[in-house]
Amino acid sequence: MIEELVEYNRKFVESGEYKKFQTSKYPDKKIAILTCMDTRLVELLPAALGIKNGDVKMIKNAGGIVTSPFGSVVRSLLVGVVELGVEEIMVIGHSDCGASVINPEKMIDKLLKRGISQDHIDMMRYCGVDFEKWLSGFDNVDMSVSETVDFLKNHPLMPKDVVIKGFIINPETGELRSVEV
Repeated sequence: MIEELVEYNRKFVESGEYKKFQTSKYPDKKIAILTCMDTRLVELLPAALGIKNGDVKMIKNAGGIVTSPFGSVVRSLLVGVVELGVEEIMVIGHSDCGASVINPEKMIDKLLKRGISQDHIDMMRYCGVDFEKWLSGFDNVDMSVSETVDFLKNHPLMPKDVVIKGFIINPETGELRSVEV
């Protein structure tokens, strides 16, 4: 499948299709969006918000959550704010999120069955990786979004003038609703 994508890319570039997507690295709307990597949101979320290429910085991960105060999500948001002109952050969770049902123990069992050695898992634990926290999901999407917004607002490196708000999007209709923090 990867080779098919690479071949499509070659044709895409040769035909000049990329030209309609050209923009600068600075987000036109000065907004960053932290959201889930759910496949249903790839086209739906931008369409539901009326955003196009170049409008926002989009950070996606499983659940649209922050798992570390100094991990890639916070780093990306800080780069957006400090270097690229982001003034507002939207945290957008969604109903029926697969990350809500993640079970760390079951995931470790699946890793072991896929050939990851127990020694590697033990070594990571010894180095400080808390698998139960790092691989855990959440029970309530509203609470998850609320906690993420609160975390970002109170992060010691996040400038206080950045507006940070939380939302839940319906992955079927695109309807957005606000989450109180």
